[in-house]
Amino acid sequence: MTGSSAAGNGRKEPRPVGAFSLLALGVNGIVGVGIFFVPADLARSAPGAGSILVFAATAIALLPVAAVLAILGKRFPEDGGPVVFARAAFGEFPSFVVGWVTYVSAVASAAAVMSGLTGAVAPSLGAASSLAQRLLAAGLVTGLALLVAAGIVLSARVWTTLTVLKLIPLVALVAAFLASRPPLPAAWAPTFDPSWLGAGLTAMFALQGFEIVPVIAGQTRAPERAVPWATVGALAFSAVLYVGLQTACVVALPALASSRAPLAEAAGVLGGPLLARVVILGTSVSSLGICMGMMVTTPRYLSALAKDGRLAFGIDRFGSRGVPLRALSITWLLVSALVQSGTRGQLFALSSVAVIMQYVVTSAALVVLALRRFRGLVPAQAWIAVPAIAVGFVLAGGASSREALVAGFAILLGLGLRWLAGARPTAVTAR
Repeated sequence: MTGSSAAGNGRKEPRPVGAFSLLALGVNGIVGVGIFFVPADLARSAPGAGSILVFAATAIALLPVAAVLAILGKRFPEDGGPVVFARAAFGEFPSFVVGWVTYVSAVASAAAVMSGLTGAVAPSLGAASSLAQRLLAAGLVTGLALLVAAGIVLSARVWTTLTVLKLIPLVALVAAFLASRPPLPAAWAPTFDPSWLGAGLTAMFALQGFEIVPVIAGQTRAPERAVPWATVGALAFSAVLYVGLQTACVVALPALASSRAPLAEAAGVLGGPLLARVVILGTSVSSLGICMGMMVTTPRYLSALAKDGRLAFGIDRFGSRGVPLRALSITWLLVSALVQSGTRGQLFALSSVAVIMQYVVTSAALVVLALRRFRGLVPAQAWIAVPAIAVGFVLAGGASSREALVAGFAILLGLGLRWLAGARPTAVTAR
């Protein structure tokens, strides 16, 4: 049976996602494909130990953002994350804008990662690799959508398993570094340079992803405890791991800045060919984990936008297994179309803008709701939003004018589709 309300919005079924699975979702969102290549990018701007300090400092700078999400996430035990926060603080239009841009960005990013994953496999199939890639991509999208449709319980087991599998080679690399105790390079001591700021921006995007934790709060047991723990814990765990990986690469690879596959090369130096092959395999497992996480969370932005009949066609309806089936179907269609388009390099155009909007709008929402004393918030809690908003504006410095134009077009398209879908205003009631 299906109902007209989303999880956490009147649904009586048990919440099946535990705190560990929620933590795994957050770690999976952060530890993606990028970390396999980011160490070299950081080394080009911050040589030696400087790149390690950049990772550590950036993680500390992101802690206020995680704290904002933790504070709001524990008070909104429903799916939707930034969509729900913005709606409570600012009303329908700001909520729609941030939710729609985030949804479109997530769809495009999912398509890009899936295209990249299948593109890495298809060439091994020979002359028919182009057709093979398209078939593989279609099969991957459909398979993941069917898996997600089977229920949140199965999805949680899969994303948790994939997260553990992707972490094994990364933790093994850090362990190999600690066990080998290689000598420190001669130019180890860092010397601050203004170029570190650019490296910090790279590190900041590598550490994002923890913001997806509150998106499934409606499926989480004891969300008032699990959501804060998983949000902050995912960032803290990933930051420690990244600092360890960056240290291993800096010590093992004197020419780190010119490396094309720094983690695999560092693994070869510290652990031999077998560890290098395991790390290379981890790239594909990491991509698959990201794809899985996106197929779980992305439809929930759309269902949150449609909550209580705000959009027609019953897009907000959940199945009995905690899945917004109609929103999932729409997401499957869109991702399938994009992976067949062959424009993988253009599909991340909204990612920066979407992250900026989530950080800034969510942080501003905390200020407004704390001043209203909404759901037990107090004005003293608003201060943590100030550095979080500053992080959003720092990220804005890395967004291009093209991304802003694409975001503007996406918003206009969304407003048109919203009108065609029969959106109706719904009064916001603060409780």
